[in-house]
Amino acid sequence: MFLTGKHIDRRTLLKGVGAAIALPLLDAMRPAMAAKLANQARRVAVVYVPNGIVMKDWKPAEVGSEFAFTRILKPLEPFRQDITVLSGLANNAANKAKGGGHAKASGSFLSGTPPKYTAGADVHAGVTFDQLAAKHWGAETRVPSLQIGCEDSRMVGNCDTGSSCAYTNSLSWKDPDTPLPVEVNPRSVFERLFGTVDPSLPAAVRARRAMYRKSILDQTAENTQRLTADLGPADRHKMDEYLTGIREVEVRITSSEKDPVTPPSEKPSGIPFDYAEYVKLMFNLQVIAFQSDLTRVSTMMLGREGSVRTYPEIGVPDPHHPLTHHRGHPDFIEKVTKINCFHAELFAWFVERLKSTPDGDGSLLDHSAILYGGALSDGNAHSNVDLPLVLAGHAGGIRGGRHITSAPNTPVANLFVHLMNSVGLQTERFADSTGQLDLHA
Repeated sequence: MFLTGKHIDRRTLLKGVGAAIALPLLDAMRPAMAAKLANQARRVAVVYVPNGIVMKDWKPAEVGSEFAFTRILKPLEPFRQDITVLSGLANNAANKAKGGGHAKASGSFLSGTPPKYTAGADVHAGVTFDQLAAKHWGAETRVPSLQIGCEDSRMVGNCDTGSSCAYTNSLSWKDPDTPLPVEVNPRSVFERLFGTVDPSLPAAVRARRAMYRKSILDQTAENTQRLTADLGPADRHKMDEYLTGIREVEVRITSSEKDPVTPPSEKPSGIPFDYAEYVKLMFNLQVIAFQSDLTRVSTMMLGREGSVRTYPEIGVPDPHHPLTHHRGHPDFIEKVTKINCFHAELFAWFVERLKSTPDGDGSLLDHSAILYGGALSDGNAHSNVDLPLVLAGHAGGIRGGRHITSAPNTPVANLFVHLMNSVGLQTERFADSTGQLDLHA
């Protein structure tokens, strides 16, 4: 490791007119002659898949380190030592709630609290574990947490047999009465991380202001040159890779905004028409946010619960949700499996990006805990037991390389207790937990 005599504060920003870029972790941010970073930042994220999973093609038959990757999990096989497959965990809170099966599931998933049955404005559930982590790190990061989605959604009205859309269309709850809406426009996420354009402004206003703004990198070029002149070769290389990543995201967002709308689907500006490109762009934004320590917490919904998205690009032109109510029809089951495989492939792409991004004495994946899966197992039955979950990363010493099965109906909150402890938020209980799931042994 190359260390210079110049010390840079971890919170240094490259500032320009209307823009500020946080920096990745550099050797120059370590005290001179220090070999280790005393307090390595840890990240936690949830990547949510809606409508359940075809469990026969998801759950490995073997327990322990010698498990075979199933059809749906196959894209993750190159990362065997970096993932933990979890079986047996249940969202028992959903079984105690009234309302639609999808709303009960996603509305209670990260909080372990049964949501109130209502389609009105009086929604009520519980604070989610990710928001406890966000509050824990609130003073240390520019953005407490990111809530991202890949399907335009509303927060009011009836979305599932008398249950509010807030339960199906969001995962994170700041407090029992405040669900956090997902941001579906990559441009808005980018502005929130790096710019000063208020993402709450109407899209037309944001677009008009964007026309008069140069690239964020162009605005900060002078400060960038001044800083990199004093860095060692290794840090200059890190900065080049980091800024190149930001530039690529900018270019992709700008390109998406210029694309003509393809009938019959209208898209908000900044959202790629191709779903895979859209998801990867959102994943890239999370990588950059973690790399620059702008945030340490994120949730991302690949689709809202009850999603009727179609996937013609993989040979599934049928709406997702109706297919999951297959009633045993083999053609429908096969189409749902294809969707499940497609989502897993996209998640594997995210894992690779995290694994290949240096961070301190390891990679972003080494210092992260990324939970992938959903609040339903069998979508046909709206089952809330034996949830399909995979954990990627090694934050706090998570071992990986195993399929761990818990006793039936073990609260999924036991996992959340472990995740909070793994990222530095010490706790013994959360929601309906009965203990802590041990992922170190």
